[in-house]
Amino acid sequence: MEKAKFYTLPQLPYRYDELQPYVSQEQLTLHHQKHHQAYVNSANAILERLDKARKEGTDFDVKATLKELSFHIGGHLLHSLFWTNIAPPGKGGGKPTGTLSTALEKEFGSFERFKKEFSLAATSVEGSGWAALSFCRQTNRPIIMQIEKHNTNVYPMFTILMVIDVWEHAYYLDYKNERAKFVDAFWNIVNWDEVNKRLERILK
Repeated sequence: MEKAKFYTLPQLPYRYDELQPYVSQEQLTLHHQKHHQAYVNSANAILERLDKARKEGTDFDVKATLKELSFHIGGHLLHSLFWTNIAPPGKGGGKPTGTLSTALEKEFGSFERFKKEFSLAATSVEGSGWAALSFCRQTNRPIIMQIEKHNTNVYPMFTILMVIDVWEHAYYLDYKNERAKFVDAFWNIVNWDEVNKRLERILK
């Protein structure tokens, strides 16, 4: 079966009202249906332009087009990760266990130290962007990544285990301009089981 040639908006693994009180139904709906959908639509529009240019043999601004495509694909992929590394209260939050817990304690000394560094990475992103927990297979170290926009300062080939979106569109309805309060709330809905599974998959 031929694989899809374009991107699609993934369904959320929970209802829009299930992340309350940490993320409101209105905030989550807007974030998923409007902002994430916009990155999907924009990436697909560029792919269609590329298909047309190649079919017709016409030239286009390669540098500008690939930069724009990187931005929108990055937005789509990071959001897709984000939705699955958070979970409703009761299913998310707390502390990691298993392989992930061991890796974080070995690298950072304690979960509390990791949480502090990750939170600082998230709150100090210049402009709009993300904080990510990634893993380097060459050194076998979990490494925090601070991503500006969706595609700047990314460590090539590092597997991303967990992300938090700190664009204002992720939290403004609930927290206004207080990014730090949103980051604090995030720890109550982290899906540690999913993050641990991602780590275990790459260590096999």
